[in-house]
Amino acid sequence: MKAIPFLAASGLLSLALSAVAQTVDPATAATAAAASAPAAAFATGEVRRIDKAAGKITLRHGEIANLQMPPMTMVFVASDPAFLDRAKVGDKVRFRADQQGGAYRVIELLPGD
Repeated sequence: MKAIPFLAASGLLSLALSAVAQTVDPATAATAAAASAPAAAFATGEVRRIDKAAGKITLRHGEIANLQMPPMTMVFVASDPAFLDRAKVGDKVRFRADQQGGAYRVIELLPGD
């Protein structure tokens, strides 16, 4: 009758290993959550002004869903100054934007369709 204690012990071991496997390092969880979060969708807009000295671009844009922002015209900081060299006033563009430290930034800028 030694089989019953062995089966019970192996069942407890399986439960313990399962619990350990489900324990997640907080840093790993945060990284996984960021990786699985949807990337900011592209918004569309028109370049209204470029200020290379200040590193800013003014866009008349449609809705920016990830920022819950309605259509308007506003100034963005260019996260990459090269964006300002690839655009000119009047260009139709697609862009991704975020908010960092109270400033709205263009984080990707592509020619519009």
